[in-house]
Amino acid sequence: MTAPGASPSADRHFRSRLHRIYLAFALGFIVFVVLLGVAEEVAGLSKRWIGFAFLLLTVTLYAGIGILSRTTDPAEYYVAGRRVPAFYNGMATAADWMSAASFIGMAGTLYLSGFGGLAYVMGWTGGYCLVALLLAPYLRKFGQYTIPDFLGARYEGHAPRLIGAGCAILVSFTYLVAQIYGVGLITARLTGLPFEVGVFVGLGGVLVCSFLGGMRAVTWTQVAQYIVLILAYLVPVCWLAAKQTGVPLPLVVYGVQLEKVSEREQQLKADPREKEVISTFQGRADAYERRLENVAAALEAEVDAAKARVARLKHTNAPQSEIHAAERALAQLPNNEEEARRAWQAEKAANEARARPLAGMPEHAVPFAGEPDGDPLSRSNPEVSRRNFMALVFCLMVGSAALPHVLTRYYTTPNVREARASVAWTLFFILLLYVTAPALAVLVKYEIFNVLVGTPFDRLPAWISNWSKVDPALLSVQDVNGDGIFQLGEMKIGGDIIMLATPEIAGLPYVVAGMVAAGGLAAALSTADGLLLTISNALGHDTYYRVMRPGSSTARRVTISKTLLLVVALAAAAVAAHKPADILFLVSATFSLAGSAFFPALVLGIFWKRATRAGACAGMVAGVLTAGTYMVLTQPWLRGVFHIQSPVELWWGLHPVSAGVLGVPVGVVAIVVVSLLTPPPSAQTQAALSDWRHPGKTPS
Repeated sequence: MTAPGASPSADRHFRSRLHRIYLAFALGFIVFVVLLGVAEEVAGLSKRWIGFAFLLLTVTLYAGIGILSRTTDPAEYYVAGRRVPAFYNGMATAADWMSAASFIGMAGTLYLSGFGGLAYVMGWTGGYCLVALLLAPYLRKFGQYTIPDFLGARYEGHAPRLIGAGCAILVSFTYLVAQIYGVGLITARLTGLPFEVGVFVGLGGVLVCSFLGGMRAVTWTQVAQYIVLILAYLVPVCWLAAKQTGVPLPLVVYGVQLEKVSEREQQLKADPREKEVISTFQGRADAYERRLENVAAALEAEVDAAKARVARLKHTNAPQSEIHAAERALAQLPNNEEEARRAWQAEKAANEARARPLAGMPEHAVPFAGEPDGDPLSRSNPEVSRRNFMALVFCLMVGSAALPHVLTRYYTTPNVREARASVAWTLFFILLLYVTAPALAVLVKYEIFNVLVGTPFDRLPAWISNWSKVDPALLSVQDVNGDGIFQLGEMKIGGDIIMLATPEIAGLPYVVAGMVAAGGLAAALSTADGLLLTISNALGHDTYYRVMRPGSSTARRVTISKTLLLVVALAAAAVAAHKPADILFLVSATFSLAGSAFFPALVLGIFWKRATRAGACAGMVAGVLTAGTYMVLTQPWLRGVFHIQSPVELWWGLHPVSAGVLGVPVGVVAIVVVSLLTPPPSAQTQAALSDWRHPGKTPS
């Protein structure tokens, strides 16, 4: 490894060595996949052993990098010695960025929501334009370790630093739970272990890198993880495109397949069997509606009927299994009227959601839901859809530009120029996946609409039962109309498995499914590593060292960070094991919270000298409270957590994930108003700010 300020020849040698190492890694991974494929075809290697092979090899490689990169030097632990070239920092940042939500959830979101899912593609990629223009070069010029470091120096005090550290912990922990949920899901699928066990097994792969070597280990591990995840994403998509069209270029065949999907959608909407399924679900919803008209009487009738069934079975000496099933059904009935009302309202809503054409999905190519020429409600829907689309793009953009674990990566480059270049490389490496995800969603939808629909239930492919065992909430099928033939409306599928199940949906060899799972694991592990470092640094560096014990030794503060990292990892795993919410909501909530907390304070802190300490504190607190409060009041899972019973009222029809569209303006206004009402920053701080904003020698 070369040190900052090393000679050009030493720098060239360092970069050349990196090229050789990672080229060998990529070729080695490809050879490993080919050998496993041969073993599957020729020797009949079992799926379980293929899964274990991918899990053990990749995690062992990541662990090896972590062990070789172990360090207790603060500069190495916090910012990888500021020696990471732009190309590799771009690759590491892309891996840090492309979390389980990108790898697992992006295609699934596009599959379920069609055009509306493009908001994620536009928002997440567009955010890097803001990073390049407004933040990355200035933060690298500042030259410290963390985002709270910047807030503390720019706003002259511990209060902004501590608030920033608190917001960083909130944002990163929410995001971390989503990543560890993804780790558990993939580990369970690869090994057959229970989901809860898979969470803690996968956690070992996270800890071995971030715990031993901090940013140094995480950076070089993330480069390897990017290679794995991008190969794992592109191979099955290209294969599926070739299978359907003969052309292994998904972006070329995307439009053709989308047209075929749109035609098939119209056929399914007119299919009498699909209408039977819709009618059945609507009948179930109507039945729950009737129960809700008199909850007490309906609950009493259900309890009496269940008790009578148990008594009848016992009286007729029915098989013990039937008696136990009836007793379980009785025990599962609501205990009181309020519990019954909540349960039946939820069941009514769930059945109404499925009592719609195309299993409740919008037509894939229709931009916004609703009918412009329909009744007043139908006419309002396109406007609400459009408003939420733009609001989500905004939240994802400002959130992308404010995530602490991503912004910290730009402290690791040798200089400001490399920081700018690394943003461009990051965008390129992200786009390789993001422009492919819409094509993947259409290819999978074509496969399900044209191959799966119409198949007899006793001939359904094995992947359906396999994934149902992993988590029935992610995939379940039921012969609703009793005809023995699979209809689209009879499948409930979660977006989180679309990418992971793609090889099996397409009938590809299982080794490809194992490779995809390894890619998803790499995506989740790489982001989890960065998030764990951000949280532990906020506690160990920004709180313990900067505020509580400024005189502590470098070795002690690194040790404190490592200890806190372990505690946070275990806490996040414990939360993830309870499956608190879907991956996409957790991640989307993170962006709204990050944008509301940090974007106004960072951008105004760089470009407006008049921004003050009190203004920054007020802006961060007001922004995150506004966004967080709106989510708690409107998001079903959070309402349940906080036991909120009042009717949901969406402000201007905005969805909970778009809460940042409220929090960011509130944060800006709070900073401006409070700053104008308080004394300006010191002349020394304003002079330092001018230096950060203009070319000059980069601090080391």
